[in-house]
Amino acid sequence: MSDDNKQDRSPRRPELPQGGPPKANRAALAVFLSLLVLFASFFFFSDKSQARQIPYSAFLSYVELGEVDTVQIVDQKEIKGYLKSVDGSLVEFSTSIPYFDLELLSQLRQKNVKVSGAVAGTSPLRILFELAPWFFGFFLIWIMMRQMQGNNKAFQFGKSRAKRYVDPNKKTTFDDVAGQKEAKYELMEVVDYLKNPQKFAKMGAKIPKGVLLVGMPGTGKTLIAKATAGEANVPFFHMSGSDFVEMFVGVGASRVRDLFEQGRKSAPCILFIDELDAVGRTRGAGYGGGHDEREQTLNQMLVEMDGFDTKDGVIILAATNRPDVLDPALLRPGRFDRQVVVAMPDVAEREAILKIHMGNIPVSDSVDVGKLAKATPGTSGADLANLVNEAALFAIRKSKTTVEMDDFEDARDKILMGVARTSLVITEEEKKATAVHESGHALLHYFLPHADPLHKVTIVPRGRALGLALSLPDKDYYSRSKGWLFDRLVITYGGYAAEKIVYGETTTGTAQDLRQATDMARSMVCEWGMGEDLSPIAYGQEDEPIFLGKEIARHKDYSEDTAKKIDNAIKTLLEGALGRAMEILSRERQRLDRLAAELVQKETLEDLDVRQILGLEIAPPIQPSEA
Repeated sequence: MSDDNKQDRSPRRPELPQGGPPKANRAALAVFLSLLVLFASFFFFSDKSQARQIPYSAFLSYVELGEVDTVQIVDQKEIKGYLKSVDGSLVEFSTSIPYFDLELLSQLRQKNVKVSGAVAGTSPLRILFELAPWFFGFFLIWIMMRQMQGNNKAFQFGKSRAKRYVDPNKKTTFDDVAGQKEAKYELMEVVDYLKNPQKFAKMGAKIPKGVLLVGMPGTGKTLIAKATAGEANVPFFHMSGSDFVEMFVGVGASRVRDLFEQGRKSAPCILFIDELDAVGRTRGAGYGGGHDEREQTLNQMLVEMDGFDTKDGVIILAATNRPDVLDPALLRPGRFDRQVVVAMPDVAEREAILKIHMGNIPVSDSVDVGKLAKATPGTSGADLANLVNEAALFAIRKSKTTVEMDDFEDARDKILMGVARTSLVITEEEKKATAVHESGHALLHYFLPHADPLHKVTIVPRGRALGLALSLPDKDYYSRSKGWLFDRLVITYGGYAAEKIVYGETTTGTAQDLRQATDMARSMVCEWGMGEDLSPIAYGQEDEPIFLGKEIARHKDYSEDTAKKIDNAIKTLLEGALGRAMEILSRERQRLDRLAAELVQKETLEDLDVRQILGLEIAPPIQPSEA
């Protein structure tokens, strides 16, 4: 490496400005100091009168005694003059006239007092106070004009708030993004174009103007956008969709224009707009018709993208988790030509993500990353990052030097089930009732053919629940059968059925179970075509305006007769699930009582513990996946 390159990469100390502060600052400082000196001169160094202040009654007495030599009446409010002293000298005095005295002049004439009149003059201080608002106004206008001409950010509402992402330590590349092979493959074309645009020009091919990243929250859309810029080694400008929206009319459109102009000046580069749905929602669906500020911003974005040429070397990336609400004009060819799905990670990708985040903390050799990956189905990259961080916090609380497997399990339980409320005091009767309820849920997992394996059952209050029976699937599922859904209904009714069998009545703790079961049965009938005596039709289609919720926007697209059939189908599913739960728990009553008693003593039981209590076959352990 040459010395020049070394010199360029070495950190530089910022150069100090030469010649003191800027001229504008010096002028402002001079004005401030001048005003300060002027006020001080008037208050402290003005030529104050040495006249003796006397009451008006004393002045009248001096007139009667003939000791007043000269007076000057100022605006019929004040009298100034001179008194005769014993030694013949004159003493200056002043007094205020409290009332209009008609006899004063005649008394002064009788005593041969020299009388003159005067009008009060305007003091310089008063003039200064009267002119101060004008001076301040002109000074403020001057400052505004200076800032509009300069590089200051004040009053620049219409300027883009895009932040240029700069990592001084290392660039983010695709190696930092675990999994997402398909998304990386789609974005490699963008990277290849930014590196070698001539290759595309020879074939007459056009790179997409815009690429829309679609995925659930936490899947890594922003990270993969940064990695795209890092792979291409081009500037990366990040801006959120909400940054365009302001209370001032026309500000959003101005920021859109400034963003694209900023991109042209920095080409080749990548412009990334996060949460595009904040500004790109379907037009004409909100209050105010098509004249609100958000729609004007969207219109300007459409115009800018139409006038944008990929030959400039600027690629627009955007991310959203609500592609269904975007305006169709944004998604047509010539704007966001390509949609890249950033999916939830599978088990292999979860393992890779965990390894990346574990590289930043001291992890014990006993930690089985594959087991953790299999035990965290349905989690996103952000969830896994949070899992690793929570595990490190658990290790710190226990004063450990490394993060062990039990710390990761505690962190997982905290994320999935909530924080354990160990300080909550419950009665012994409530504790036994909760144990019976959760034992009913847990027991059914071992006697239903399609149920997921039980992970843990506890009566330690977590979150808003007094207890919890948690199951984890043995692998990733992307769809579920009717058999699994029905068994899930049976398990949901397990607590209700157990309370009914043991106590002959139920408690309010079944409210959430009943709600979940009803919602699942309604979805089975109305959305998934699993209802008896009903055609495979989706009932209750939703037409969701932007400003209304789903439940408000749901409209009834079937007859009253069909509604009765839907109700009967839902009722049949729920009654069948409850009957199945009652049948199994009644048959296994001894095991139910044994499990509930053990749960009262130990409060938390793992799958292995439950199998030993019930006398069931021990399930083989989860094997770690191959790296």
